[in-house]
Amino acid sequence: MEVQRNFFIVAFLLISFLLWQKWQNQLYSHDYKNEKSSVNFNFEKKDYHNQIIIKNNVIRLVVNMYGGDIEEASLLAYKDKLNSSKPLKLLETAPDFIYQAQSGLIGRDGPDNSENYSRPLYHAKNNFFELENNQKELRVPITFTKNNNIIYTKTFVLKPNQYDIQVEYKVHNLSKNNLQIRMFGQLKQTIKLPKERDIYSGNFALQTFRGAAYSSTDTKYEKYKFDDISRNQQLHILTKSGWIAMLQQYFSVAWIPEEDINLNTIYTSYINHNIATIGYKSSFFNISPNSHSIIKSKLWIGPAVQKDMALVAPNLDLTVDYGWLWFLSQPLFKLLSVIYSIVGNWGFSIVLITFIMKALTYPLTKAQYISMAKMRKLQPKINEIKKNFRNNKQRMSQEMMNLYKKEKINPLGGCLPVFIQMPIFLSLYYMLIGSVELRHAPFLLWIKDLSDQDPYYVLPVIMGITMFFIQKTSSTHSSDPLQQKIIHFMPVIFTVFFLWFPSGLVLYYIISNLVTIIQQKIILFNFKKRS
Repeated sequence: MEVQRNFFIVAFLLISFLLWQKWQNQLYSHDYKNEKSSVNFNFEKKDYHNQIIIKNNVIRLVVNMYGGDIEEASLLAYKDKLNSSKPLKLLETAPDFIYQAQSGLIGRDGPDNSENYSRPLYHAKNNFFELENNQKELRVPITFTKNNNIIYTKTFVLKPNQYDIQVEYKVHNLSKNNLQIRMFGQLKQTIKLPKERDIYSGNFALQTFRGAAYSSTDTKYEKYKFDDISRNQQLHILTKSGWIAMLQQYFSVAWIPEEDINLNTIYTSYINHNIATIGYKSSFFNISPNSHSIIKSKLWIGPAVQKDMALVAPNLDLTVDYGWLWFLSQPLFKLLSVIYSIVGNWGFSIVLITFIMKALTYPLTKAQYISMAKMRKLQPKINEIKKNFRNNKQRMSQEMMNLYKKEKINPLGGCLPVFIQMPIFLSLYYMLIGSVELRHAPFLLWIKDLSDQDPYYVLPVIMGITMFFIQKTSSTHSSDPLQQKIIHFMPVIFTVFFLWFPSGLVLYYIISNLVTIIQQKIILFNFKKRS
């Protein structure tokens, strides 16, 4: 009975910890400087006459010719919502929500003058550019001429099937003066989401990190919350390498500057009381008269696909955040991907990976149920000890320990499988809500999205029923009313928890419970046969 109670208590505590973790603030420590690092511009109203569209087969960009900022970005291979025909709009400029990727040239001779917040008006030959099927890359130059002496050319370079965009600045100095400029790239987003974009606001089990992140020479990957930016705890980090990003569930946007022989500056800012910005500034470039210079940076706008992001920049794949159990979630996802490449269905892949996990943990499961069977067999003697020494707790514990030693039973032996299986369960949870490959992935019948909750709550109810059968088979008779209540209500409590969990995770738990029931029957039958 002690083993059964421990099993449910440990499981309950781990699930409770998962819920608690979603409500807690993650604490970060940084060194700050009182230097104003941000690059802020007045928000320009959308002017469709000063926009161009750039498109390859996976992404569509809308560029504002004032400054050449990307004001909209649609991911053509991903739908906005399940069963929707609209592509997902990752970047957007609307009255109630702003999410932009800005870049420019600042400094003494930069056209994006940060002192008067002006933006240059670039010009392009057309207003629509599309990568053709036979093209290896699409180059879209836009130009701005200052006083007929300095020509600034900003070029967007897109390649087929790729979400990383090259942004190049070529500064042609025809003047008689030395120029001094530096490039910046920043991401600007409204902190509070409009209701229609905040699709998981009512589901604590599907919420993931949304905010800023960065990588530097000294830090591989660090998240930085919007709350910290809004409290004016601004970053000012000098680094030769790295990137800055904004993250959300399944998708990310990141600027990756060229490694500087000097230092880039990573910064954050808070503007207009509701807009967070994270960006970088390069070191200064000096351009002699009658010469030119080229400055480059990469911009990732797309799904958080680890293998692709790892090729774009070191540590960028770490933005696929699997939480504190990443060391388990990552190999589990790789194994799941291998299975998917064979069966072609993520739901069946989850079923098969469950069988694999149960096979690997079978020795522990066997030890657990043999221990529980021995404890059940000893229950009359345990009850007798409790009755004889009910007024002497110390003697009662001593006699019970002597009994366990005599019968060669570890009373905690049944808990070890729980400590092994629960991390696997939590790792799968993080993997399901963090891997874009499972977004809108169907299984069978009404399960159209394994990363979302069961719309009809059928799977959680089935899970509760399987848990009830495990409990009935495992439990022993007890006179303790508290233990009886815990045992009777645990399936109900877990069913309520699982109503909001990803259906893929509930599917895993159902299959795990069914396999457990079968293993349980076989183990207990063989134990009784030997006894």
